[in-house]
Amino acid sequence: MTYCVGLLLNEGIVLLSDTRTNAGLDNISTYRKMFIFEEPGERVIAVLTAGSLSVSQTVIARLIEATDDNDPETRSIMRANTMLEVADIIGNTLLEVTTDIAAKMGRMSQQMATSTMIVAGQRRGGIMRMFLIYPEGNFIEATVDTPFLQIGEHKYGKPILDRIVRKETPISEARKAVLLSMDSTLRSNLSVGMPLDLCVIRADECKVGERTRIEANDPSFQKMSLAWSEALRKSFHDIDI
Repeated sequence: MTYCVGLLLNEGIVLLSDTRTNAGLDNISTYRKMFIFEEPGERVIAVLTAGSLSVSQTVIARLIEATDDNDPETRSIMRANTMLEVADIIGNTLLEVTTDIAAKMGRMSQQMATSTMIVAGQRRGGIMRMFLIYPEGNFIEATVDTPFLQIGEHKYGKPILDRIVRKETPISEARKAVLLSMDSTLRSNLSVGMPLDLCVIRADECKVGERTRIEANDPSFQKMSLAWSEALRKSFHDIDI
């Protein structure tokens, strides 16, 4: 399973993903689920993936192949005029791959050959945008009312985001919110696991401002997790009913 989350804020974009891939109790592996396409100062696009590894890896491979193709007729996310066009290209690619793999796997396995993606970024002269792309290729967009998107095992980490995250939330607080959201998910679902990949894209920079891998023994993450647990226990005991 997977948990990925993206926040679209006034100050920028904050993205976090786990790296665990589970194909059974005795077949657990680590695979990157965050992919960055970047031309610093011109555009930056981040893609987070959840679902079938074969689908997501094939989609990413085709996106990379298109960016390396010098033919101007080839649709590439690195030549798209808007982030909406980027979402459309990735949605169409995802649909094509999903259809191809499902056909090869057969009718009984078609439900397994799916993937969802979060796509976020900005091009020079445009605004920051973030989309959740479904296996069918259609998508929804993060808004002022809902400035965050989640894919994968999202239910455990959603409550803190609902209570904390707003468009005006500063990036420093947003980093804390996504990490605590992930911490709640890690505690409640063993199919989501470390290490974690964290990415920050600041508004109008059109480049990655921070990219960090957080390992299982990271002292800062452990300290934050412990402090959050203690704060919840204290709050629980302090409530009178």
